[in-house]
Amino acid sequence: MELEAALRDQVGQAIGRPVPQAPIKKLKGDASNRSYYRVGAPPESWVVMEMPLDATKKSEEATKGEPPKELPFVNVHRYLEKLGVRVPRILRYDEPAGMMVLEDLSDITFESALEGGKHREALYTRAVDLLAKLRAQAEKHQDPDCLAFTRAFDEDLYDWELHHFREWGLEAWSGKKPTAEERAELDAIFRDIAKLLAAAPRGFTHRDYQSRNIMVKEGELVVIDFQDALQGPRQYDLVALLRDSYVELDRAFVDAMLDRYIATFQQETGERIDPVAFKAFFDLLTVQRKLKDAGRFEFINRVKGNPGFLVSIPASLRYVREAFRHRPELARLQALVAKYVPELAA
Repeated sequence: MELEAALRDQVGQAIGRPVPQAPIKKLKGDASNRSYYRVGAPPESWVVMEMPLDATKKSEEATKGEPPKELPFVNVHRYLEKLGVRVPRILRYDEPAGMMVLEDLSDITFESALEGGKHREALYTRAVDLLAKLRAQAEKHQDPDCLAFTRAFDEDLYDWELHHFREWGLEAWSGKKPTAEERAELDAIFRDIAKLLAAAPRGFTHRDYQSRNIMVKEGELVVIDFQDALQGPRQYDLVALLRDSYVELDRAFVDAMLDRYIATFQQETGERIDPVAFKAFFDLLTVQRKLKDAGRFEFINRVKGNPGFLVSIPASLRYVREAFRHRPELARLQALVAKYVPELAA
């Protein structure tokens, strides 16, 4: 009851009038340590995000440097608003209480809007165009005050994520450990991949631009969950969207959307992009990102006690297996990991 009173009080202060009878519903959360509550009932409702009091700590996934002085969600939100990206409106942020009142974006995620498949092409075209325009604007308007410009996908982070897969998606998943020779070979291959990926030019990257982090409200696409944004290659958010573990897409459709991104980005910037090289890098990133995702889902299950993401591991592995077909030079890596994760076998 104390929590409910606190939630209603936060909304009351945000909108300037009390809501003593407003119903409260806890919303389905993600894999983070935040909780979300709907206060009121649509069309007059708000969402309160409850955070640990140390919410300004670093991302739960590996990052370098000191914890930021400002809540990353607020910091990156301000930058995206400046770029004209539709993000949820912040109505109140009570830092001492660890609560934030946000506009209610409804329950329609990009994922749920895709159900039935009727609007698939139109929705993905909009999401890809939004991403291309966001990236083009961010490359033109860099902001050192935005946290996303102070951290990056560097060689160490890519390598850490690959070993996150090795620890949780390979060893924990199979219940076995590679031999010392295999481990040394994996270490070397992972580091080589990390070097290749880290050598690419970097710019503003959402980091998790996928179907559950885009909301659809009154026909608008609203971007959420951007607090871990950083510097990364152009293809990274495309891998998150088009190799989404929650919505599987066939390769022909993925290629069409990659072509769309390239065309929109070129239209925004005038820069010519080689589609063959662009897609080859996309496939290399797919191997890295989706291996990490498979390991992360198992980590969330075993360490956080949340098995809800296990159902998405098979799709992640299928994406990696297909990407291996497009990057034959990774045949040795495929053979090594398939020994312990048969779903990755050629």
